[in-house]
Formats: sequence, structure tokens, C-alpha cells
Amino acid sequence: MNSLEQLNAALAYIEENLDGEIDPQRLGAIACCSEYHFSRMFSFLAGVGLAEYIRRRRLTRAAFDLRDPEARVLDVALKYDYQSADSFARAFQALHGVPPSKAREATLKAYPRLSFQLSIQGASEMNYQIVEKPAFHIVGIYKRVPLIYEGINPHIQQMWQSLDEDLIGRLKTLSDLEPSGIISGSTNFSDSRAELSELDHWIGAATTQPCPDDLQALQIEAGDWAVFETVGPFPKTMQDVWARIYSEWFPASGYEHRRGPELVWCEKRDITLPDFRCQIWVPVQRQDG
Repeated sequence: MNSLEQLNAALAYIEENLDGEIDPQRLGAIACCSEYHFSRMFSFLAGVGLAEYIRRRRLTRAAFDLRDPEARVLDVALKYDYQSADSFARAFQALHGVPPSKAREATLKAYPRLSFQLSIQGASEMNYQIVEKPAFHIVGIYKRVPLIYEGINPHIQQMWQSLDEDLIGRLKTLSDLEPSGIISGSTNFSDSRAELSELDHWIGAATTQPCPDDLQALQIEAGDWAVFETVGPFPKTMQDVWARIYSEWFPASGYEHRRGPELVWCEKRDITLPDFRCQIWVPVQRQDG
């Protein structure tokens, strides 16, 4: 079974278990990769988080079930893994714009089942290197934010705007490792059991120095990193390359995502141009077998 067939087999498992328990470890096993790698790869290929996709599919199925005049809201809620009629009603209203009691008379939204198909890609080169790094930590600030796949994330933008000159100078002084200077990092992505797609976003410096009392530290294990170079308008070029990492580089590389933060370093090349030079650091490990 090739990687495309494995991904679609994992999607079939989700579909078969929308009215039951969906085991994230089982998803990874079907796709022949780790649970974490499958979740990150799915998000980039589908343009929506795994948890959000499962939620949409369950609420789409629930809407069809509620067309039955004898269907009870509580029964449908429990069928699709909601613990109460109230929590189900809130989720249903958020997606469809109406409460479950109005499902038979309202216009509803349907999110169809996904399937991955082969497309011809890889016409342009990708510049990367594999770097082995010892354990280190990022010192800076962090915040739990919603996951946004395209365009500027306003929550992350607010974090950058909160940096004053004093903090910027301190972070630059703390930086003593590659990627050097002020970097950002994303980690602790929501898993398939979460209601919302979120992540911890860090802004700080990679360092071996002690963490100041007024900042926080993210410990990072030793391991390999795949480092990709991008040049172009921010953030579109970087987001395009990030998508290609998952759709093109990972399937052909023999590596998979190792649990840990994804790091980004950027600098503006020319103040008169919109282009940025960026590095994307992704923690990786060799796939078993």
C-alpha cells in the first residue's frame, strides 16, 4: 500500500467511526506514521485541523439524522460523542447557524468526506538541510492561540506588537544558538479529541543561558531538524513552502515529524521590497522500517 492509499485508508477509518471512538494512535498506524505526524500532515494537506474536520463531519451526519421526526436531540448528541444535549446544541448552532430543534426546517451546511488524490507537483526545487542539535531551550513569551492556515494570524500579530525595545534587546542578547536572533515557535497543537484547533505560540530566542524570572522557557529535546529556506512575500511564500514540506518533501524523504516545536526565523532582505528571507525548522526523525 503506497502513502496515498494509506492516507485514504485513515480517512475511511474516520468515516467508519464518526458515531464511535476515533483512536488517534490507530490513525497513525493506518497511515504508517506517528500519530503526531499524521495530525500535522493532515492539517496541511486538508487546510483544516484534524479535530475540526472530525467535528464538521460528525455535525454533518447529525444534521441528516435530525431530519427524522422521531430523532431525539440527546440521542443524536450521544451518538456523535457529545456528553450532553447542551454541548451538542452549541456546536450544532455554531456550525449550522440554527439549533438542532430547527434542523428539519432550516438550510444547513454539509461538509463532504475528504479524499486525497495524486497530483503532479515538485516542479520547483526546495532548499533544505538536515541539522542535528543537542537539547536547548527557547526563552521568551508564549500564548495559546487559534490555528489559522492562511494569511496573518491576528493573535500572533498582537504578540509581536507587544514586544518593546527593551525586551527585543534582551532576547537578542540571550540568543546564542541557531536559529539566531528572535524566532517564533509553534507547538502543542490540538489533537483529534479537541473541539477547537489551537497551538502554543512562542516568541523568543534559542539559548543555553538561564531563563530570566519574568520570561518563560520551552525545553526542547536533542534530535534532527529539517531546515528549509524561503524567500518571498510574507507570509504567503512561507505558508506555500510549509504546505509543500508536508505534501512533497515528507512523502519522499523517509522522515516524519518528531514531536516538538516548529521554528521560524525571518529577516527583511530590502526595506524597499516586500520579500523576506525565512528559515523553517521542523523537528524530524527517520520513519520506522
